[in-house]
Amino acid sequence: MISLFVKNERQKDWLQKVSKLETKFKENAARTDELAIFPKNNIQALVDLGYQRITLPEVYGGAGLKVYDMVLLQETIASFDGNTGLSIGWNLGVIGDVFEKKLWKEEALNCFAKEVVNGALVNRSVSEAITGSPARGGRPGTSAVKKDGSWVINGRKSFTTASPVLTYFLTSAWIEEKQRIGFFLLHKDLDGLSIDETWDVIAMRGTGSHDLVLENVVVEDAQLVELPDNPSGKFSGWMLHIPACYLGIAQAARDYAVRFANQHTPNSLTGPISQLPNVQQHLGEIDLKLTQARHLIYSVAEAYDDETRRDLIINDIEVAKYTVTNTAIDVVDKAMRVVGAKSLARGNPLQRYYRDVRAGLHNPPMDDMTISRLANSAIENMKSDHIVQV
Repeated sequence: MISLFVKNERQKDWLQKVSKLETKFKENAARTDELAIFPKNNIQALVDLGYQRITLPEVYGGAGLKVYDMVLLQETIASFDGNTGLSIGWNLGVIGDVFEKKLWKEEALNCFAKEVVNGALVNRSVSEAITGSPARGGRPGTSAVKKDGSWVINGRKSFTTASPVLTYFLTSAWIEEKQRIGFFLLHKDLDGLSIDETWDVIAMRGTGSHDLVLENVVVEDAQLVELPDNPSGKFSGWMLHIPACYLGIAQAARDYAVRFANQHTPNSLTGPISQLPNVQQHLGEIDLKLTQARHLIYSVAEAYDDETRRDLIINDIEVAKYTVTNTAIDVVDKAMRVVGAKSLARGNPLQRYYRDVRAGLHNPPMDDMTISRLANSAIENMKSDHIVQV
Protein backbone atom coordinates (compact mmCIF):
# COMPACT_ATOMS: atom_id res chain seq x y z
CA MET A 1 0.00 0.00 0.00
CA ILE A 2 2.92 2.33 0.61
CA SER A 3 3.79 2.36 -3.10
CA LEU A 4 0.85 4.73 -3.70
CA PHE A 5 2.71 7.40 -1.72
CA VAL A 6 6.05 7.14 -3.54
CA LYS A 7 6.25 10.27 -5.69
CA ASN A 8 9.74 10.54 -7.16
CA GLU A 9 12.93 8.71 -8.10
CA ARG A 10 14.87 9.91 -5.08
CA GLN A 11 12.33 8.29 -2.77
CA LYS A 12 12.47 5.09 -4.81
CA ASP A 13 16.25 5.09 -4.61
CA TRP A 14 16.30 5.43 -0.82
CA LEU A 15 13.54 2.84 -0.42
CA GLN A 16 15.59 0.39 -2.45
CA LYS A 17 18.62 1.06 -0.24
CA VAL A 18 16.83 0.49 3.06
CA SER A 19 14.83 -2.45 1.69
CA LYS A 20 18.07 -4.37 1.25
CA LEU A 21 18.25 -4.42 5.06
CA GLU A 22 14.79 -5.95 5.51
CA THR A 23 15.88 -9.55 6.02
CA LYS A 24 18.67 -8.63 8.43
CA PHE A 25 16.46 -6.36 10.52
CA LYS A 26 13.60 -8.85 10.71
CA GLU A 27 15.92 -11.69 11.69
CA ASN A 28 17.28 -9.65 14.60
CA ALA A 29 13.96 -8.21 15.80
CA ALA A 30 12.82 -11.06 18.04
CA ARG A 31 16.19 -11.35 19.80
CA THR A 32 16.37 -7.58 20.26
CA ASP A 33 13.03 -7.69 22.04
CA GLU A 34 13.56 -10.87 24.03
CA LEU A 35 16.91 -9.78 25.48
CA ALA A 36 16.25 -6.02 25.45
CA ILE A 37 19.36 -5.49 23.33
CA PHE A 38 19.92 -2.24 21.51
CA PRO A 39 20.21 -3.03 17.75
CA LYS A 40 23.65 -1.46 17.27
CA ASN A 41 24.35 -3.45 14.12
CA ASN A 42 21.12 -2.25 12.53
CA ILE A 43 21.92 1.38 13.29
CA GLN A 44 25.45 0.93 11.96
CA ALA A 45 24.06 -0.56 8.76
CA LEU A 46 21.94 2.57 8.31
CA VAL A 47 24.90 4.84 9.05
CA ASP A 48 26.90 2.92 6.46
CA LEU A 49 24.23 3.96 3.95
CA GLY A 50 24.52 7.58 5.06
CA TYR A 51 20.97 7.35 6.37
CA GLN A 52 21.75 9.42 9.49
CA ARG A 53 22.18 12.50 7.27
CA ILE A 54 19.10 12.24 5.06
CA THR A 55 17.35 15.17 6.80
CA LEU A 56 20.47 17.33 6.77
CA PRO A 57 20.12 20.01 4.04
CA GLU A 58 22.18 19.50 0.92
CA VAL A 59 24.05 22.78 1.45
CA TYR A 60 25.49 21.23 4.64
CA GLY A 61 26.43 17.96 2.95
CA GLY A 62 23.25 16.01 3.63
CA ALA A 63 20.64 14.44 1.38
CA GLY A 64 18.14 17.25 1.92
CA LEU A 65 15.11 15.03 2.33
CA LYS A 66 11.89 16.56 3.64
CA VAL A 67 9.36 15.43 6.23
CA TYR A 68 7.30 13.50 3.65
CA ASP A 69 10.39 11.58 2.54
CA MET A 70 11.34 10.83 6.14
CA VAL A 71 7.87 9.49 6.94
CA LEU A 72 7.99 7.21 3.91
CA LEU A 73 11.36 5.76 4.86
CA GLN A 74 10.68 5.56 8.58
CA GLU A 75 7.43 3.68 8.07
CA THR A 76 9.33 1.18 5.93
CA ILE A 77 12.18 0.66 8.39
CA ALA A 78 9.78 0.30 11.34
CA SER A 79 7.89 -2.42 9.47
CA PHE A 80 11.19 -4.34 9.55
CA ASP A 81 11.99 -3.53 13.18
CA GLY A 82 10.23 -0.96 15.35
CA ASN A 83 13.12 -0.50 17.78
CA THR A 84 15.47 0.43 14.97
CA GLY A 85 12.89 2.70 13.38
CA LEU A 86 12.11 4.72 16.50
CA SER A 87 15.77 4.98 17.51
CA ILE A 88 17.06 6.36 14.20
CA GLY A 89 13.91 8.44 13.81
CA TRP A 90 14.77 10.68 16.76
CA ASN A 91 18.13 11.48 15.18
CA LEU A 92 16.48 12.38 11.88
CA GLY A 93 13.83 14.51 13.54
CA VAL A 94 16.28 16.52 15.64
CA ILE A 95 18.56 17.22 12.69
CA GLY A 96 15.69 18.16 10.40
CA ASP A 97 14.21 20.55 12.96
CA VAL A 98 17.47 22.22 14.01
CA PHE A 99 18.61 22.96 10.47
CA GLU A 100 15.21 23.88 9.06
CA LYS A 101 14.62 26.49 11.77
CA LYS A 102 18.28 27.51 12.05
CA LEU A 103 17.99 27.10 15.81
CA TRP A 104 21.75 27.51 16.31
CA LYS A 105 24.33 30.02 15.16
CA GLU A 106 25.72 29.33 11.71
CA GLU A 107 29.16 28.39 13.00
CA ALA A 108 27.64 25.75 15.28
CA LEU A 109 25.48 24.41 12.46
CA ASN A 110 28.46 24.06 10.14
CA CYS A 111 30.58 22.26 12.73
CA PHE A 112 27.78 19.92 13.69
CA ALA A 113 26.88 19.19 10.06
CA LYS A 114 30.39 17.91 9.44
CA GLU A 115 29.99 15.56 12.40
CA VAL A 116 26.66 14.27 11.07
CA VAL A 117 28.11 13.65 7.62
CA ASN A 118 30.86 11.61 9.30
CA GLY A 119 28.34 9.44 11.12
CA ALA A 120 27.47 11.31 14.32
CA LEU A 121 24.09 10.59 15.90
CA VAL A 122 22.11 12.92 18.14
CA ASN A 123 18.95 13.04 20.22
CA ARG A 124 17.41 15.56 22.57
CA SER A 125 17.64 14.71 26.25
CA VAL A 126 14.77 16.53 27.89
CA SER A 127 12.59 14.17 29.93
CA GLU A 128 13.08 13.90 33.68
CA ALA A 129 11.37 11.90 36.40
CA ILE A 130 10.42 15.08 38.28
CA THR A 131 8.91 16.87 35.28
CA GLY A 132 7.32 14.14 33.17
CA SER A 133 7.04 14.96 29.48
CA PRO A 134 8.75 18.27 28.61
CA ALA A 135 5.83 18.98 26.26
CA ARG A 136 3.77 19.77 29.36
CA GLY A 137 6.04 22.69 30.23
CA GLY A 138 7.81 21.50 33.37
CA ARG A 139 11.05 23.21 34.33
CA PRO A 140 14.01 20.80 34.17
CA GLY A 141 15.77 19.84 37.36
CA THR A 142 19.01 19.63 35.41
CA SER A 143 20.96 22.80 36.11
CA ALA A 144 23.71 24.74 34.37
CA VAL A 145 25.77 27.10 36.53
CA LYS A 146 28.51 29.45 35.32
CA LYS A 147 31.78 28.88 37.16
CA ASP A 148 35.21 30.22 36.23
CA GLY A 149 33.98 31.09 32.74
CA SER A 150 32.57 27.62 32.00
CA TRP A 151 29.20 25.95 32.44
CA VAL A 152 28.89 23.21 35.03
CA ILE A 153 25.94 20.90 34.38
CA ASN A 154 24.33 18.49 36.82
CA GLY A 155 21.21 16.38 36.44
CA ARG A 156 19.61 13.17 35.25
CA LYS A 157 17.57 12.69 32.08
CA SER A 158 15.23 9.79 31.41
CA PHE A 159 13.96 8.23 28.17
CA THR A 160 17.15 9.01 26.27
CA THR A 161 16.38 6.86 23.24
CA ALA A 162 19.34 5.38 21.35
CA SER A 163 21.69 6.32 24.19
CA PRO A 164 24.10 3.40 23.48
CA VAL A 165 25.09 4.89 20.10
CA LEU A 166 24.52 8.62 20.43
CA THR A 167 27.49 10.84 19.72
CA TYR A 168 25.77 13.94 21.07
CA PHE A 169 23.07 14.65 23.64
CA LEU A 170 21.17 17.90 23.04
CA THR A 171 20.38 18.43 26.70
CA SER A 172 17.99 20.89 28.34
CA ALA A 173 18.99 22.59 31.59
CA TRP A 174 17.69 25.39 33.75
CA ILE A 175 20.07 28.35 33.70
CA GLU A 176 19.45 30.26 36.89
CA GLU A 177 21.35 33.38 35.93
CA LYS A 178 19.35 33.68 32.72
CA GLN A 179 16.09 32.49 34.30
CA ARG A 180 15.35 30.31 31.29
CA ILE A 181 15.90 26.90 29.74
CA GLY A 182 18.91 26.36 27.53
CA PHE A 183 20.08 23.44 25.40
CA PHE A 184 23.67 22.25 25.56
CA LEU A 185 25.26 20.04 22.90
CA LEU A 186 27.13 17.47 24.96
CA HIS A 187 29.57 14.97 23.47
CA LYS A 188 29.38 11.42 24.78
CA ASP A 189 33.02 11.44 25.93
CA LEU A 190 32.77 14.42 28.28
CA ASP A 191 33.99 13.83 31.83
CA GLY A 192 31.06 13.32 34.18
CA LEU A 193 28.67 12.16 31.45
CA SER A 194 27.49 8.57 31.76
CA ILE A 195 24.59 6.29 30.88
CA ASP A 196 22.70 4.48 33.61
CA GLU A 197 21.09 1.44 31.96
CA THR A 198 17.64 1.78 33.50
CA TRP A 199 15.50 0.82 30.48
CA ASP A 200 13.49 -2.23 31.55
CA VAL A 201 10.01 -2.11 30.04
CA ILE A 202 7.68 -4.40 28.08
CA ALA A 203 7.40 -2.23 24.95
CA MET A 204 10.12 -1.01 22.60
CA ARG A 205 12.55 -2.97 24.73
CA GLY A 206 15.46 -2.44 22.37
CA THR A 207 15.50 1.36 22.09
CA GLY A 208 18.12 1.79 24.81
CA SER A 209 16.11 4.65 26.33
CA HIS A 210 18.30 4.75 29.43
CA ASP A 211 19.02 7.60 31.83
CA LEU A 212 21.64 10.19 30.97
CA VAL A 213 23.57 11.13 34.11
CA LEU A 214 25.45 14.43 34.31
CA GLU A 215 27.80 14.98 37.23
CA ASN A 216 29.71 18.25 37.13
CA VAL A 217 29.99 18.17 33.35
CA VAL A 218 32.03 21.20 32.28
CA VAL A 219 31.51 22.83 28.88
CA GLU A 220 32.26 26.14 27.24
CA ASP A 221 29.84 28.79 25.94
CA ALA A 222 29.99 27.29 22.45
CA GLN A 223 28.09 24.23 23.71
CA LEU A 224 25.13 26.37 24.78
CA VAL A 225 23.53 26.19 21.35
CA GLU A 226 19.88 27.06 22.05
CA LEU A 227 17.97 29.48 24.25
CA PRO A 228 14.39 28.90 23.09
CA ASP A 229 11.70 31.41 23.93
CA ASN A 230 9.06 28.68 24.29
CA PRO A 231 10.60 25.20 24.73
CA SER A 232 7.20 23.48 24.86
CA GLY A 233 5.63 25.38 21.97
CA LYS A 234 4.23 24.29 18.62
CA PHE A 235 5.11 20.79 17.44
CA SER A 236 7.34 20.50 14.40
CA GLY A 237 6.49 18.39 11.36
CA TRP A 238 9.69 16.46 12.02
CA MET A 239 7.89 14.85 14.97
CA LEU A 240 5.93 12.81 12.41
CA HIS A 241 8.73 10.25 12.55
CA ILE A 242 6.94 9.00 15.70
CA PRO A 243 3.57 8.01 14.19
CA ALA A 244 5.38 6.83 11.05
CA CYS A 245 7.15 4.25 13.21
CA TYR A 246 3.91 2.89 14.70
CA LEU A 247 2.27 2.87 11.28
CA GLY A 248 5.11 0.64 10.07
CA ILE A 249 4.65 -1.75 12.97
CA ALA A 250 0.91 -1.92 12.27
CA GLN A 251 1.64 -2.72 8.63
CA ALA A 252 3.89 -5.59 9.72
CA ALA A 253 1.06 -6.93 11.91
CA ARG A 254 -1.37 -6.65 9.01
CA ASP A 255 0.95 -8.53 6.67
CA TYR A 256 1.43 -11.33 9.19
CA ALA A 257 -2.33 -11.67 9.72
CA VAL A 258 -3.05 -11.83 5.97
CA ARG A 259 -0.37 -14.48 5.41
CA PHE A 260 -1.68 -16.50 8.32
CA ALA A 261 -5.25 -16.27 7.07
CA ASN A 262 -4.19 -17.50 3.64
CA GLN A 263 -2.16 -20.41 5.01
CA HIS A 264 -3.96 -21.64 8.13
CA THR A 265 -6.36 -24.45 7.26
CA PRO A 266 -7.93 -26.27 10.23
CA ASN A 267 -9.41 -29.66 9.44
CA SER A 268 -12.87 -28.27 10.07
CA LEU A 269 -12.59 -26.30 6.84
CA THR A 270 -11.97 -27.23 3.21
CA GLY A 271 -9.67 -24.25 2.73
CA PRO A 272 -7.81 -21.52 4.63
CA ILE A 273 -9.56 -19.32 7.19
CA SER A 274 -9.33 -16.37 4.79
CA GLN A 275 -12.61 -17.64 3.30
CA LEU A 276 -14.48 -17.03 6.58
CA PRO A 277 -16.69 -13.91 6.72
CA ASN A 278 -15.54 -12.91 10.22
CA VAL A 279 -11.88 -13.14 9.18
CA GLN A 280 -12.57 -11.09 6.06
CA GLN A 281 -14.36 -8.53 8.22
CA HIS A 282 -11.26 -8.08 10.37
CA LEU A 283 -8.89 -7.95 7.41
CA GLY A 284 -11.09 -5.47 5.58
CA GLU A 285 -11.30 -3.21 8.63
CA ILE A 286 -7.53 -3.42 9.06
CA ASP A 287 -6.89 -2.19 5.52
CA LEU A 288 -9.56 0.47 5.87
CA LYS A 289 -7.92 1.86 8.99
CA LEU A 290 -4.40 1.71 7.55
CA THR A 291 -5.54 3.52 4.41
CA GLN A 292 -7.20 6.26 6.44
CA ALA A 293 -4.19 6.70 8.71
CA ARG A 294 -1.73 6.70 5.83
CA HIS A 295 -3.63 9.35 3.86
CA LEU A 296 -3.74 11.53 6.96
CA ILE A 297 -0.06 11.39 7.90
CA TYR A 298 1.18 11.83 4.34
CA SER A 299 -1.16 14.73 3.63
CA VAL A 300 0.00 16.49 6.80
CA ALA A 301 3.65 15.83 5.93
CA GLU A 302 3.11 17.18 2.43
CA ALA A 303 1.43 20.30 3.77
CA TYR A 304 4.29 20.89 6.21
CA ASP A 305 6.89 20.61 3.45
CA ASP A 306 5.04 23.27 1.45
CA GLU A 307 6.25 26.54 2.98
CA THR A 308 3.21 28.37 1.59
CA ARG A 309 0.93 26.05 3.59
CA ARG A 310 3.03 25.36 6.70
CA ASP A 311 1.62 28.27 8.70
CA LEU A 312 -1.89 26.97 8.07
CA ILE A 313 -1.10 23.83 10.06
CA ILE A 314 -2.46 24.42 13.55
CA ASN A 315 -3.13 21.08 15.23
CA ASP A 316 -2.67 18.72 12.29
CA ILE A 317 0.63 17.24 13.46
CA GLU A 318 -0.89 16.37 16.82
CA VAL A 319 -3.99 14.95 15.11
CA ALA A 320 -1.84 12.79 12.84
CA LYS A 321 0.12 11.42 15.78
CA TYR A 322 -3.06 10.75 17.80
CA THR A 323 -4.91 9.11 14.92
CA VAL A 324 -2.06 7.00 13.55
CA THR A 325 -0.91 5.74 16.94
CA ASN A 326 -4.39 4.74 18.09
CA THR A 327 -5.08 3.22 14.69
CA ALA A 328 -1.91 1.15 15.00
CA ILE A 329 -3.11 -0.23 18.32
CA ASP A 330 -6.48 -1.12 16.81
CA VAL A 331 -4.89 -2.73 13.76
CA VAL A 332 -2.62 -4.97 15.80
CA ASP A 333 -5.55 -5.97 18.00
CA LYS A 334 -7.59 -7.00 14.96
CA ALA A 335 -4.61 -8.87 13.52
CA MET A 336 -4.39 -10.85 16.75
CA ARG A 337 -8.09 -11.67 16.55
CA VAL A 338 -7.47 -13.15 13.11
CA VAL A 339 -4.59 -15.29 14.34
CA GLY A 340 -6.25 -16.21 17.62
CA ALA A 341 -4.47 -17.65 20.66
CA LYS A 342 -1.37 -18.38 18.57
CA SER A 343 -0.75 -14.62 18.54
CA LEU A 344 0.03 -14.76 22.27
CA ALA A 345 2.89 -17.21 21.88
CA ARG A 346 6.23 -15.63 22.79
CA GLY A 347 7.63 -16.76 19.47
CA ASN A 348 4.88 -15.00 17.53
CA PRO A 349 5.74 -11.46 16.36
CA LEU A 350 2.20 -10.22 16.93
CA GLN A 351 2.63 -10.17 20.70
CA ARG A 352 5.70 -7.99 20.19
CA TYR A 353 3.86 -5.66 17.84
CA TYR A 354 1.02 -5.44 20.36
CA ARG A 355 3.37 -4.32 23.12
CA ASP A 356 5.38 -1.99 20.92
CA VAL A 357 2.49 0.03 19.49
CA ARG A 358 1.27 0.74 23.02
CA ALA A 359 4.47 2.71 23.57
CA GLY A 360 3.24 5.27 21.08
CA LEU A 361 0.68 6.52 23.59
CA HIS A 362 3.54 7.78 25.73
CA ASN A 363 5.47 9.57 22.99
CA PRO A 364 4.71 13.28 22.57
CA PRO A 365 2.26 14.77 22.04
CA MET A 366 0.08 12.76 24.42
CA ASP A 367 -3.55 12.09 23.56
CA ASP A 368 -5.04 14.31 26.27
CA MET A 369 -2.93 17.26 25.15
CA THR A 370 -4.10 16.83 21.56
CA ILE A 371 -7.76 16.72 22.54
CA SER A 372 -7.32 19.72 24.84
CA ARG A 373 -5.63 21.75 22.10
CA LEU A 374 -8.37 20.93 19.63
CA ALA A 375 -11.03 22.00 22.12
CA ASN A 376 -9.25 25.23 22.99
CA SER A 377 -8.71 26.04 19.31
CA ALA A 378 -12.40 25.53 18.59
CA ILE A 379 -13.39 27.75 21.51
CA GLU A 380 -10.94 30.53 20.66
CA ASN A 381 -11.77 30.45 16.95
CA MET A 382 -15.45 30.84 17.75
CA LYS A 383 -14.64 33.85 19.94
CA SER A 384 -12.51 35.46 17.25
CA ASP A 385 -15.23 34.98 14.64
CA HIS A 386 -17.69 36.87 16.86
CA ILE A 387 -20.37 34.33 16.18
CA VAL A 388 -23.26 34.57 18.58
CA GLN A 389 -25.89 31.87 18.68
CA VAL A 390 -29.40 32.78 19.73
